[in-house]
Amino acid sequence: QVQLVESGGGLVQAGGSLRLSCAASGSAFSINVMGWYRQAPGKERELVAVTARDGSTTFADSAKGRFTISRDNAKNTVNLQMDNLVPEDTAVYYCSALIFRAGTYFKLWGQGTLVTVSS
Repeated sequence: QVQLVESGGGLVQAGGSLRLSCAASGSAFSINVMGWYRQAPGKERELVAVTARDGSTTFADSAKGRFTISRDNAKNTVNLQMDNLVPEDTAVYYCSALIFRAGTYFKLWGQGTLVTVSS
């Protein structure tokens, strides 16, 4: 069994920063793409930033220039540094990983961590 555990959400004022962390645990697996999505109240879940095993990254337009994603392949962790936060960033943030295990790929989600940005 593989699971993702997130940490780092919370309440911050506009213009502030937060760092989200996610760690994958389990046995006999590898991770291809790993990153973060978010879902605001009344909206669909959307990509924030993801990174592939080779270090390539994809960011939502809203995250470019403000968010940084980093990954440690050896530790199976991914971090999202969020700077210059705005109230529109308020959402539940989910860690996601494309897992390869026992000859099969599957997408795994964390439990979510709430980020609230006050104006």
